[in-house]
Amino acid sequence: MKTRITELFGIEHPIIQGGMHYVGFAEMAAAVSNAGGLGIITGLTQPTAEKLAAEIARCRTMTDKPFGVNLTFLPGLASPDYPGYIQAIIDGGVKIVETAGNNPVKWLPVLKENGIKVIHKCTSVRHSLKAESIGCDAVSVDGFECGGHPGEDDVPNFILLPRAAEELTIPFVASGGVANGKQLVAALAMGAEGVNMGTRFIATQEAPVHINVKNAIVAASELDTRLVMRPLRNTERVLNNAAVERLLAKEKELGDTITIQDILPEVAGVYPRIMTDGTMEAGAWSCGMVVGLIHDIPTCKQLIDGIMADAHAIISDRLARFAA
Repeated sequence: MKTRITELFGIEHPIIQGGMHYVGFAEMAAAVSNAGGLGIITGLTQPTAEKLAAEIARCRTMTDKPFGVNLTFLPGLASPDYPGYIQAIIDGGVKIVETAGNNPVKWLPVLKENGIKVIHKCTSVRHSLKAESIGCDAVSVDGFECGGHPGEDDVPNFILLPRAAEELTIPFVASGGVANGKQLVAALAMGAEGVNMGTRFIATQEAPVHINVKNAIVAASELDTRLVMRPLRNTERVLNNAAVERLLAKEKELGDTITIQDILPEVAGVYPRIMTDGTMEAGAWSCGMVVGLIHDIPTCKQLIDGIMADAHAIISDRLARFAA
């Protein structure tokens, strides 16, 4: 299937694995890329630029296909070593970067000078247009269904994607709530050039996370996610658990007076304990409503091949009948 996204990134299938904290290691990225999609190493999961350089090198031993690196630009005073991370990306020969968080305009010149394509994650049409205006090559349009940070507009993809198609000239992919071939076809119909999947890729054989995490995703329904940190205007969709219930109780009790300090036990440093150790009640972790559509733990190749087979069948058979 050829789209502007497959042509831009040199991949076989229009399926991207988004950056995910403590999931986007070399094993994950290589498995997705080897299956014909675009795998992504999560840059800030690596504690230093040197560690990211080593992770890129390790991925190179696992795949000869294109893969990218995610860089999330965080607000706040304690800033990661972004120049070092970017240099590691350049030195590692990576030609695709997924950016997220704050506006990446400060870093685009050095990326472009080194022939790197940039896809920026956006949760609104206005942010997507801004990404286009500053020179991003593509955008990942993140609907309200997504795991992680959906923004504050609460617009789902059934509205957001066709709105993006009305406004954008650069290619975009649908992100949030995607798990199968039906949704890939729907995204293409609404103007996207592919899809970005996060939660669905955690429940794969190669995902380097504890089996408890994968089993929790398979066991969950579309009703089992919660929105936290709304009073802080840093909304995050997470899988419900005891820690999330405590966090929500604090938000209800403290109201507008709540600060990040009040919820640190539920959100600070929880990812290693959950993703690596499998301590599922350790805190709040990003997870999309798409869990309701995840019923197995395939290999990445089985997953992507199945999505593409279903998509082609829907396009050539079911949709063709309606055109007759």
